[in-house]
Amino acid sequence: MEYKAVPFEKRIKENIKNYAMDNLYPVDSLRDHLKALAAITGAELLLTDRHGEKVVSIGNFAGFIPDVVGEPGRKVRVYNRTIAHLYSKADGVEADKAEDVERMLDEAVTLFSCLGEEAYLHREYAIYMDELEEKLQEKHTKMASGENEDALTGVCHKFYFEERMRAMDQSEVVPVAVINANINDWKYVNDNFGDEESDRLIKTIAGILKKEAKADYVIGRVDGDVFIVLIPIADEGEAEDYVARVQAACLAYEDEVIAPSVACGVVYKTNVEEAIADKLADAEYEMFDNKFEIKNAPGYRERLERRK
Repeated sequence: MEYKAVPFEKRIKENIKNYAMDNLYPVDSLRDHLKALAAITGAELLLTDRHGEKVVSIGNFAGFIPDVVGEPGRKVRVYNRTIAHLYSKADGVEADKAEDVERMLDEAVTLFSCLGEEAYLHREYAIYMDELEEKLQEKHTKMASGENEDALTGVCHKFYFEERMRAMDQSEVVPVAVINANINDWKYVNDNFGDEESDRLIKTIAGILKKEAKADYVIGRVDGDVFIVLIPIADEGEAEDYVARVQAACLAYEDEVIAPSVACGVVYKTNVEEAIADKLADAEYEMFDNKFEIKNAPGYRERLERRK
């Protein structure tokens, strides 16, 4: 399982299936504990793995074949998965002590389960942190080597865009126009024409965003079909004019398959005390208003579906 791809909470629920007893316990310590427990209680004890293979045997279990399905004994469970089975024979236990012995064996199984969960969490967390550190190092390496572009579109990838956004905040430049540009019906293209055409749609719109932008505009692809454009020291109406040019270029684009269309929301950072990141949700809200208007305009659906 690739650790980077799975959230930690989901990982600890799933990965326990990959663990055996010797991954979680020092078997010698289990043997010593069971020997002491057998000496105290007078019971004979057998510990097996989840499949019924004998791991620790205290007493005479010659000829005994564990049935972990039909007669599983006491189950040692870690994160809802059986790790081991504890069998006991109490032939040598005095009748008046039988109840106490049963309670001690139950407590031993509870202890084993708790220790197993502690060891499991510690190990999984260590792996998880190593993976996060590796991922962070990869990002820093990309930054250091100049790999700042999104591979598909050539605009800033999300990590580098966030660095540029923070740098713009620190420079105390105002006003900054913040534009959320979201591709309309990217999923429709993907569902009907496949990954190659939907990727071409993304690249086409990225190309239009770059073509209509000035040199100081910062364009980032922050999600699959979402771009953010920052315009530092934006003149009055500059961002709105840029959006109009982008949308006009999309509408004028002629192609046998794709019909580029992008919804845009424009907001402004006007106070140096504000953070650009705090404006992103407002820009997205404005974008959704524009998306509703575009997708309900006459002829939009016909243009989109002409090749269906």
